[in-house]
Amino acid sequence: MNRILIMVALYLLWLPFVADAQSSRPWNAYWIVPQHEPGNGYGVYYFRKTIDLPAKPASFRIHVSADNRYKLYVNGALVSLGPARGDTYYWNYETVDLAPYLTAGKNSVAALVYNEAENRPEAQISVRTALIIQGNTPAEELLNTNTTWKYIRDNGYQPLTGFFAASTGELVDMNKSVSGWTAPDFNDSNWPQAASLLQGHLKGSGDGLAWMLVPSSLPQMELTDQRLSVVRKAQGITLPATFPAKKTSLTIPADTTVSFLLDQTHLTNAYIHLLFSKGKNAGIALQYAESLYDDVAKYGDRKGNRNDVEGKDFRGRKDSIISNGDVGQSYTTLYYRTFRYILVTIHTGNEPLIIEDISGVFTGYPFTFNAVFQTQNSEIKKILDIGWLTARLCAMETYFDCPYYEQLQYIGDTRIQAMISYYNSGDDRLARNAISLMDHSRITEGVTQSRWPTRSTQIISTFSLWYIGMLHDYWMYRGDSSFIRDKLVGARAVLSFFNKYQQTDGSLAGTPYWNFIDWVGGKGWEFAMPPKGSDGASAILDLQLLLAYQWAAELESHIGMPAYAAMYGKMAARLKQTIRRKYWNAARHLYADTNEKDVYSQHANALAILAGVPDQTDIPGICDRLLKDSSLTQCTIYFRYYLHQALAKGGLGNDYLSWLDVWRDNINMGLTTWAEISDLPNSRSDCHAWGASPNVEFFRIVLGIDSDAPGFRKIKITPHLGALTNVSGEIPHPDGKVAVSYTCQGNKWKIKIVLPVKTTGSLVWKMKQYPLKAGENLLEI
Repeated sequence: MNRILIMVALYLLWLPFVADAQSSRPWNAYWIVPQHEPGNGYGVYYFRKTIDLPAKPASFRIHVSADNRYKLYVNGALVSLGPARGDTYYWNYETVDLAPYLTAGKNSVAALVYNEAENRPEAQISVRTALIIQGNTPAEELLNTNTTWKYIRDNGYQPLTGFFAASTGELVDMNKSVSGWTAPDFNDSNWPQAASLLQGHLKGSGDGLAWMLVPSSLPQMELTDQRLSVVRKAQGITLPATFPAKKTSLTIPADTTVSFLLDQTHLTNAYIHLLFSKGKNAGIALQYAESLYDDVAKYGDRKGNRNDVEGKDFRGRKDSIISNGDVGQSYTTLYYRTFRYILVTIHTGNEPLIIEDISGVFTGYPFTFNAVFQTQNSEIKKILDIGWLTARLCAMETYFDCPYYEQLQYIGDTRIQAMISYYNSGDDRLARNAISLMDHSRITEGVTQSRWPTRSTQIISTFSLWYIGMLHDYWMYRGDSSFIRDKLVGARAVLSFFNKYQQTDGSLAGTPYWNFIDWVGGKGWEFAMPPKGSDGASAILDLQLLLAYQWAAELESHIGMPAYAAMYGKMAARLKQTIRRKYWNAARHLYADTNEKDVYSQHANALAILAGVPDQTDIPGICDRLLKDSSLTQCTIYFRYYLHQALAKGGLGNDYLSWLDVWRDNINMGLTTWAEISDLPNSRSDCHAWGASPNVEFFRIVLGIDSDAPGFRKIKITPHLGALTNVSGEIPHPDGKVAVSYTCQGNKWKIKIVLPVKTTGSLVWKMKQYPLKAGENLLEI
């Protein structure tokens, strides 16, 4: 099974997305459904069709989608998983070439379609259970879904109920389950015919009653075999030394209860695959956890060192399987699981159970690390590696805030994740998808939802301002202005929303919904929202709005409407003056959080520097206090993305390596990905990609590579090497790559910079600027 998954994954990864013939003509396939069922309840269904082909085709392209999700098989081989999550107005379908899996003669095409109903992930929007397949051309339409397809419900599946945003687990009774149904010679003669619900419609061609189909812009997710690593504890059984790192058989005697704790040694996302035999009615429970907990009764959610297992409590999601006693049973989770630890508990009845293997198949968006950072500093390499794993686990068909708990694409997280994608991979497809989804999420008031897709509404109004930042980031770092131009209507709607809550001086008051800034507490902070003064205004909210006006004015002046650029420019100028007047405390040399000037934060002063509010002469003093004044409300690991940019802008970038104590704390606590908050013992999530900002800043601040014009057409190199004397690296660029090398020899620096074609640039070294051309630039300074 694992070998098949790997082969399929490799094929699908190199298969390019090609515009298909079906994109311009109506579909004549039908959404097919189980007969006599409302389709909105929990269920796992198998759909099948057998076709005869006179010869193996050179190409056989089909389009496939389902609600909630599907796994598509041809002659027993897995060929596609999906659909990529969206909403009913933009419901994705995947295009798959089945030719490599088809043969002359009889062929079976089979799909597993499952609907987790009220237990489905919070990010899963749904109409009802259904499947659709449409041939790309008339020659392939013999696979179109209609009443020639058969189906059956697998009554062995039941949900493990209870709310969990990433969906609950599953109970599978193999006594009631259907096996072997993907095989070409499987006998489905007693299966009923599927019912046709309604004809499939591409977006804009139907009445919009159900799914408006659009081609997915994303590749298939990666599927790579991943053995579990080690056993940390076992009760009631002595396990072979090779288990589970190598395929090794275990026999659990009759009337026995055993358990063992498996450790992947790092956090991962994987489909779990279990092979077992005999053991009639034996129960197998698989529980998954990021880490173990200290005494829960005494300490609640405290975790401690993530490497420790002794004296710890286990809490986590669970799947359960009941054996039917047959030889060669196989179980694979419907969707992937996130875990470092798996607790396996087995209870046998009258017959021994044989565990033949337990393994995983890693999955995630198929990012590749296309950046290079070469240094003798091993800590930098470790931080980059942990950051990249964090970013990968938080990226599937959308970006995730966290893979274990929520799997939701929040704008605040996603802005940082997109920048990591630009700097580390160069693959911007997931970022484009995220920007489009956020644009789709806007409500009639103009503001975006905080996360999208989602089946429940949540508004974090401040995230709408970061969304405008995402548009500006893409415009600066990627090469497609037309993509962003189409999103300016949405940006205008967002700013119109905020304009309604601006007072006569431009300051915000009464901004509705959740004004989330950062997971911090302290005076005036309430549920991560910043302090507000007696006039209802907040410096932090005003500064975020100022940044959004500045970004929007730049976008409108280059690719939008000059009138909007002028308007936003005037609004930004007025608001900047108000912020200077209302919040600046000359005695403390800081910007206050409120007009009373009784609370101060790193957040407000970092944003002030980024927005260009302080006089240039005041910036060094502000930066000094940002680092030394512990009375300021401190940024968590998330908001340090903005803090570190501000400190670098203030001229302190050479100290970047000294700002990473939070990340060092993560490493010392045994984390293999970056935690959600800085309070590590009590951090709910052990994997939040917003903490991976060093994967941007080692390249942007330390190596100094940054965009200096839209589309990265101009490149500004401003290195902050600190104590590093021999370091080099490169990042992907829309036109190739940017490579730099810095070597100190005596009192001289030898510098090599390679810029892509069609670009120019400049090196800023000790306040002096040196012009750079496309190609190789050699300097000795």
